This record gives sequence, structure tokens and C-alpha cells, in this order.
Amino acid sequence: MAEAFAKKYGLKASSAGTVPAAKVNPVVVYVMKERGIDLSSGTPKMLTVEMITEASLVVTMGCSVEEVCPRPMLARMQKKLVDWNLPDPEGKSIDDVRKIRDEIEMRVKQLTKSEPRTSDITSVSERQVLSTGVLVP
Repeated sequence: MAEAFAKKYGLKASSAGTVPAAKVNPVVVYVMKERGIDLSSGTPKMLTVEMITEASLVVTMGCSVEEVCPRPMLARMQKKLVDWNLPDPEGKSIDDVRKIRDEIEMRVKQLTKSEPRTSDITSVSERQVLSTGVLVP
């Protein structure tokens, strides 16, 4: 979701997770469609060292990257790491996913005020659902 909102608000964006899901959460797809954003063709991707190296900011959504990321990857994140501490939408009710979506949108809007429009944003999570974090180079 962070990726989609970043693109909506004029930032380059991609999404990645440390343990990508096989597909985008259908409830996430549904609630994003309510905002006019179609994630149905999205494919979760694996977070790479290159993504982190190119980023100027790594925003996680509450996943414990310290537990799932290799040490070299963590070392590259340290000066850029911010945790939004939001729950994973997986297994949540549609109303809960809407609340998560709205919070992510609000925080991405705040980022667009502080980051240059040319910044790249990438969602990062322990379980990839296209809504769990942001990288801004």
C-alpha cells in the first residue's frame, strides 16, 4: 500500500519484503481499489541489498528486521531506519485493513512533504503484502 500511495503522490516506488508472500493480500487489493488504486496485478518481491544501498530512508511497518535481515543488510539500513510500527494486514478484518491503509496513506503524504519528488520509495516488510514499509533514496 505504501508503494501505491507513494506513486499516487508523485514519488517513484517499488515494494519488497524479506519473506515475500506468493501474491498480494486480496483484502489489501480490495481496500486499495476503494481508493481507485488497482493492486491486482502486483507481485511481491524480495528485498535486496541493492534496494537498501540506493535508499536514503528505510521505513518499516513494525516488522522486526533485526530478526529477519542478514547483518550486512542491517548495517546498510542503520542510518536510514524508521519504524512506523503498523500491523501486517494479513489475517485482519476488512475494517482493520482500511484503518491500516488510511494510516499508511497519511504517513506517505507526510513523507511527500519532506522528501524530494524524485525520491524512490519501496515498501519493505517481513511478510510482503505491498503495504508494510517504505524506502526512500
